[in-house]
Parts: sequence; C-alpha cells; structure tokens
Amino acid sequence: MSKVYLSAELPGVAVEKLRANGLEVESYTGSDLISHEELSKKVSNVDFLITTLSTKVDKEIIEAALKLKLIANFGAGFNNIDIAYAKTKKIIVTNTPQVSTNSVAEVTMGLILALSHRIVEGDHQMRQSGFPGWAPLYFLGHEIAGKNLGIVGLGNIGSEVARKANSLGMKVSYNKPNQLSDPEERALRVVYQPFDELIQTSDYISINAPLTSKNHHQFNASIFKQMKKTASLINVARGPIVDENDLLNALKTGEIAGAALDVYENEPKVNNAFKDLKNVILTPHIGNATIEARNAMADIVADNVISASKGQLPNFIVNK
Repeated sequence: MSKVYLSAELPGVAVEKLRANGLEVESYTGSDLISHEELSKKVSNVDFLITTLSTKVDKEIIEAALKLKLIANFGAGFNNIDIAYAKTKKIIVTNTPQVSTNSVAEVTMGLILALSHRIVEGDHQMRQSGFPGWAPLYFLGHEIAGKNLGIVGLGNIGSEVARKANSLGMKVSYNKPNQLSDPEERALRVVYQPFDELIQTSDYISINAPLTSKNHHQFNASIFKQMKKTASLINVARGPIVDENDLLNALKTGEIAGAALDVYENEPKVNNAFKDLKNVILTPHIGNATIEARNAMADIVADNVISASKGQLPNFIVNK
C-alpha cells in the first residue's frame, strides 16, 4: 500500500478521498508547525507528500525521501519547495491555483475598507477606553469610492480585486510585467501604469503578485518616499516583497498613512514594532482561510496524489 504523509492536518475531505482510494495516510498533529528534523524523518519511507506553504521542503528533505514521487503543495505558491532539485530526482511538484482567488480578493477589499474606515482601530478603542459619544469630527476616516487603487500583479487574484474594487466605485490601475490587451483592460475596467507612476498616484496599493527573484524588497524606502502621504499599502501576497524595516520607518514618520499585512517577511514571525502602530492592521495569513477555499484546495491535493498513485499525471504541475 502506498503511503501519504501530510505535514499538517487538512480538511477531512482530503483524508477521506485518499483512504477511499486505498492509500495509507499519516498526518502531523502537533500544535506547532512541523520541524525540519521531524519532516526529514517522516518522509524517509513515503511515496507522496502533501505539504503546506509554511513547511520548507528543501534539498535535505528531498534527499531523505528515498521513495517520494510527488509533492502536492497545499497552496497556490510554491516558494517553500526546491522545485528544481525535486525535478532532478524525478519528483513531481504540484500546487493549488485559482481556488483561493475569491477568498483572497475578498480579504484584500476587507483590509482596504478596514483601513479607510478605521474599523480595527475603532474596535480596539471600544474595548479599551470606550466611546465618548458621537461628534461631527470624531474618528473620521475616508470613503473608498472615487479613490485610486493601484494593483501590483494582475493575475487571477489581482483581476478579482479589480472587479470588486470597481463595483465599489474605485478607479483601478495596475502594473505587471506584461500589459494586458486593450479588450482585456476594458473588460476589467483597469488602466495600465508604469510602476513608478502607479506608486505615485495611488491612494491604496494592493500587492497581489507572486514572489520572484526580481521583486524581493520591491517596496522599500525609496518607494515609500514616492507614495502619497495619504496612501496605504495592502500586502496579501508574499511578505518578502516588502522590506518591513523600511515600511515601519515610513509608517512611523508619516511618509505613508497606513498598511494592512496578511503576510510577513519572516513568517510566521511578526516584527513586534508593528503592533504598537494604530495605522497598521495585522492578520495571520488568512487570505484563503475559508471553508470553501480550503476544501477546494484539499480536493486538489488529494486528487493529485490519487492520480499519481495510479501512474497518471496530476494537475497543476509546477516543475515540468
């Protein structure tokens, strides 16, 4: 019987599917993330590994997995896996694209609204000092209708953010390596801007791009100096795209107005200095943390393992 190891507990649908197809399943059940040492031991005798974005599958782990045929990553990204080395070992790596799109886009818009209307700050005040009473100038925020939203990265998620932002009356521009065609831009109601122009004109900047070697620390001190002082940055993509030390300085000195972060440079660690700032919202990487999205992701990883166990090519291979 082929063995599958799960580096974290997954929605039940995945385990049920795998066992129904005659696979032996073992899952890590610890309260913390699985350690590199434990994962190295666990993969030594398994045929398939289902892992999460928070678990690093490096050359050492791959070397320890003598029978491994497939690594099914539970997430759209795959920066946590050495896919090139896996390919040299003829190990297929897959991901779970597209099914997170709506959830992440909803979170993006939720963070924009929460920043602009100071919702988290207001909740904190109600729990601490309380509500002194309604007054015309009390606790003012901003409406987002009519404001400029600049989207960095216009793939599936960025495109869905654009649709939702348009429905709320925002003006949407975007930047990505390859500009869309005119019909595509008109369909999405977006306008292409060079990166420097986008950061200078946007009231809100949403990072919805994958992490690459070219955009590490793309948002740094130089960029924050060029942004509007009234602008806010939202990052639901990958933490290392933002230089967090530079962001902290920009927020403290008033170079930009606010930030909302769902991902972090040294995740899961969070720089404690952010916690002292009222103009920052911090969420624990909940972009696709919905029952709907996680069940869909569980379906994909289970189906990919089942296909591989039958000698068939799985879907969404990232190291062809």
